[in-house]
Amino acid sequence: MIEIQNLTKTFGPIRAVDDLSIKVLEGETVGFLGPNGAGKTTTIKILTNLISATSGRALLHDTDILTHPKQALSHVGAVVETPEFYPYLTPDETLAYLGRIRGMHSKDIRSRSTDVIQQVKLEQWRTTRIGKFSKGMKQRLAIAQALLHQPEILILDEPTSGLDPRGMVEVREIIKALKRQHYTIFMSSHLLGEVQEVCDKAALIDRGKLLVFDSIDKLKTLSKVTKLEVVILGPASDTLLGKTRGLANVRAVERVNEGVFLVTFEGSLECRADLLHAIQSMGAKVAGFSPVGLPLEMLYMDLVKESR
Repeated sequence: MIEIQNLTKTFGPIRAVDDLSIKVLEGETVGFLGPNGAGKTTTIKILTNLISATSGRALLHDTDILTHPKQALSHVGAVVETPEFYPYLTPDETLAYLGRIRGMHSKDIRSRSTDVIQQVKLEQWRTTRIGKFSKGMKQRLAIAQALLHQPEILILDEPTSGLDPRGMVEVREIIKALKRQHYTIFMSSHLLGEVQEVCDKAALIDRGKLLVFDSIDKLKTLSKVTKLEVVILGPASDTLLGKTRGLANVRAVERVNEGVFLVTFEGSLECRADLLHAIQSMGAKVAGFSPVGLPLEMLYMDLVKESR
């Protein structure tokens, strides 16, 4: 459904996207993951024909976006960067306006507007002026307009960016519902937990280069590094922390508070058991010993460190 082939985009001496290749199959939800400035929005702007590529190809439903943009984008709904709407229009008026731009019949616009407004849970605000909307409500309306013409592919650029926690949860729930309806979804994000929660696969990029692309389940197993929280009874002395730093497979140790410290550790479950035994043998009474953070986060930080 989406195929990026050796895509490159340069801005003078800056290579924003660097020989990128990704293939998204029908019905998959793929997270496009990277820090700010990694090249995510540039790639999405090429996919939606907002900018042109320096070289390479981008195919949507087997149609080249660079040579046949209108045909390629007829199957696509998109939300790129921060959505803005005319504040004096209502959601109904906005969708009618955008539907006419797309060449939809007025009867279809009315029917689809009702459907998509229900999907994004804006029924009670459909006749309210958008100028009164919160950022989260505008984001939901942006997803509604992307769904209006019943596309097969959804391209979402950091759909929860800048939202409060409640708004983030609402938008994620909408994406999960669309995933269950078998849309093909390509969504960028810099939030690892979001991608791990919502997506089937993730493409991790940094400085325009693809670091790894695989299923979320497979990526979780690739992480060699774990961050462990150790809770002990009594204070964690400098001596204890120093000895822990010297243990095999320990990368770093940092104090959280008097009785809690974090150990960044590389090794198998058996090695982790040996670590626990070693800390206890130093006289520490361990009350808690558990991994913290996300496997995807640890893998990503490892890959970024290696790439730089």
